[in-house]
Amino acid sequence: MKTKQNWEKESVEPVLKKVGERRDRFSTTSNIEVERLYTPSPISEDYLENLGFPGTFPFTRGIYPTGYRSRFWTMRQYAGFGDAESSNKRYRYLLSQGQTGLSIAFDLPTQIGYDSDDSHSEGEVGKVGVAIDSLNDMEILFDSIDLEKVSTSMTINSTAAILLAMYIALAKKRGNNLSKISGTIQNDILKEYIARGTYIYPPSPSMRIIRDLFSFCSENVPKWNTISVSGYHIREAGSTAAQEVAFTLADGISYVETAIKSGLDVDKFAPRISFFFGAHNDLFEEAAKFRAARRLWARITKTRFAPKNPRSTMLRFHTQTCGSTLTAQQPVNNIIRVTIQALSAVLGGTQSLHTNSFDEALALPTEDSARTALRTQQIIAYESKIADTLDPLAGSYYVESLTNQMEKEASDYIDKIDNMGGMVKAIENGFPQREIQNASYEYQKKIESFDEIIVGVNKFKIDEKKPTGLLKIDESLAKKQIKKLNNLRKIRDNRKIEHDIKMIKEAAKDETKNLIPPIIEAVSDYMTIGEISNTLRDIFGEYQEQVII
Repeated sequence: MKTKQNWEKESVEPVLKKVGERRDRFSTTSNIEVERLYTPSPISEDYLENLGFPGTFPFTRGIYPTGYRSRFWTMRQYAGFGDAESSNKRYRYLLSQGQTGLSIAFDLPTQIGYDSDDSHSEGEVGKVGVAIDSLNDMEILFDSIDLEKVSTSMTINSTAAILLAMYIALAKKRGNNLSKISGTIQNDILKEYIARGTYIYPPSPSMRIIRDLFSFCSENVPKWNTISVSGYHIREAGSTAAQEVAFTLADGISYVETAIKSGLDVDKFAPRISFFFGAHNDLFEEAAKFRAARRLWARITKTRFAPKNPRSTMLRFHTQTCGSTLTAQQPVNNIIRVTIQALSAVLGGTQSLHTNSFDEALALPTEDSARTALRTQQIIAYESKIADTLDPLAGSYYVESLTNQMEKEASDYIDKIDNMGGMVKAIENGFPQREIQNASYEYQKKIESFDEIIVGVNKFKIDEKKPTGLLKIDESLAKKQIKKLNNLRKIRDNRKIEHDIKMIKEAAKDETKNLIPPIIEAVSDYMTIGEISNTLRDIFGEYQEQVII
């Protein structure tokens, strides 16, 4: 049998002299060099130590012994726009089309704790998600939807405690059993300081709120995932795949440490931590990224926190195809991009998946484009057959090499962050922000120099007509929402609201008290998200971002 060196000398060199290769250096999207050929060396190490079997430590090959052979991933399409009535109609439509879980997008005022009639909200009400001011809106949002039968994910961070309190209050009002409602609240404030910006309070009180949610839900809402540590927004900001894994897991370490310091048993809350990653266009790199993240988290949690429950070491994750990869040019091409990204997530073993609609670079998705995005998942699940065996890419010399390299690069970043004193200190120093900025700049340079080809953008361009049929939010919606809010303030018991404000302030000032019960009581009395957020602003203050250079 020829050695690799003999093959290169006898077979490769003559071809290189004659026709060469397409470029001098091949690399992944994240700039990992891609070799011409991969051999068994990346997987020649101890199989059980690095790969093992699905459902066993270190979970490289998946967290469940039967994978998708028992059930497909949750098809959870992210949606929300306008007011609660409009979004409820979309949710019920998606559920009727075979979607198996809800994923709620909130508008910007809701994300940063302002009511629709606040001056900060002008021009933003219902634009990038649904406007939720009070429990009244939440009641409309979930009208005719059984909370015990549908798993709900809410992409919300700085106001996560308030939105989850509304969901719990709604469940109580309907007589639902809190031990039966399930879902995920993103609740990942650290990545807001790193990459996204929808923070309200400084890091310390923000971490305290997360701690209180962990504690309350572990006792009262046991099937709820209390945090979804998000790498998606880190990747959307321009990070490499390895940076996405590293910064996400470093955030996860900080959350676990915060909870343990407050006296919580790691096995009480760690099994309910989930993660959220983006899926980019580089199929094999992305699949390797998911496998590496799963293995690295298992090793981190086992070594640092010594849990007794094996579930505490499992990395369960949701995936969303990357919106930043979608192009306004030739937007129908985005269907193919989304398909490749979805394939990487499934091949990497995701637990739930959102596929972007092809028109999202232009506007919020229409009903037709949202259905096509859902059908993409269904075709992968039912027609491609890639879900019939577990971890089908395992043993690929290339994929195993990428998995190893991804784990090493991410581990190196985490070591640097540890040496800085942890992720909060690293954020205050601007370390992850600078790393992401530099990676984003380098990637943009590659596009401009044509080292990266984006079809329809820097190559294969065509003259296009102005797109038609896009979804637009009626400007009258904000007036309607504000009128509804004003009516609510007139008919609710405002003496109860005064009492609620006092209770929230007392809890906020006392670190030994849990903030969640008084917030649940407040939303049950129809106190608004802006009123609760402003009450906490009075105690905690607001975070002012430092300029990172």
